[in-house]
Amino acid sequence: MKTINKGWIYGFIGMTIFSASLPATRAAVGSFDPIFLTLARGSIAGLLGLSLLLLFREKRPQVRDLHSLLIVALGVVIGFPLLTAYALEHVTAAHSTVFIGLLPLATAIFGVLRGNEKPQAVFWFFSLLGSALVAGYALIESAGSFSLWDFLMFTAIVLCGLAYAEGAKLSRRLGGWQVISWALVLSLPLMIPVTFYTMPASFNDVTISAWVGLAYVSLFSMLIGFIFWYRGLAEGGIASVGQLQLLQPFFSLILAALLLNEIVNSTMMIVTLAVVLCVAGAKRFGQSKISTTRPLPKLSNMPNPE
Repeated sequence: MKTINKGWIYGFIGMTIFSASLPATRAAVGSFDPIFLTLARGSIAGLLGLSLLLLFREKRPQVRDLHSLLIVALGVVIGFPLLTAYALEHVTAAHSTVFIGLLPLATAIFGVLRGNEKPQAVFWFFSLLGSALVAGYALIESAGSFSLWDFLMFTAIVLCGLAYAEGAKLSRRLGGWQVISWALVLSLPLMIPVTFYTMPASFNDVTISAWVGLAYVSLFSMLIGFIFWYRGLAEGGIASVGQLQLLQPFFSLILAALLLNEIVNSTMMIVTLAVVLCVAGAKRFGQSKISTTRPLPKLSNMPNPE
């Protein structure tokens, strides 16, 4: 199987895992403070990542890699989880997930700026069209205005797009699961003490759904999903595979309807079909040459998604 096609398969699996992140976060913030939730999920995932790094005796990243790892930590370990958690205290998961449709454009732009990728011009047409469809849907759902919580979601998307592109570039040397694991480990000295400081005085009122949400975002959203996602971006191209994120809002909306009993209307289904066509167009014209002479590293046995 060609590397580019394997990249799309890995990316699709990672995107599917991430699709449940906002519904799970929505369930968790019903009982947990956003700061505690963000740091607790990062601490749990960080300890698991540290265990994997020690188990497989992975080499430490070089000094030149620290800058990129800090960007990844800022974007997907702290920034995106914290901002989305605050937003989901006030808006539904269905409303928030439509903003995820803007993530491919953010990832593509940072892929060009940070990853030296050069997708074809038609790629930008499909990327902008797909993102515009999602943005228009968000405006319709919010009666034509953006709230503070919409701004938090938008900021979260920008940080996440930067972290995706930076992590994908670095994963060509370190491997996908190694990148997120090292980013989590670098964050542990901050996250663990603040997690204990912000811990609720009692867990008696925490619902089962909140515990399930915390478990999901800690294990799957913060670690397992990245094993597939960064591998997909590295093998298939940051800008190209990143377009799969256009599908994530609608996967998330379906999960929000099934798990949280939120309403999914016919407009969403129409926009979904249009976005699928945009993803197909982006895949056709988004393949670009990755500017690196280094081969992709082989992942260690257990974390390898192959």
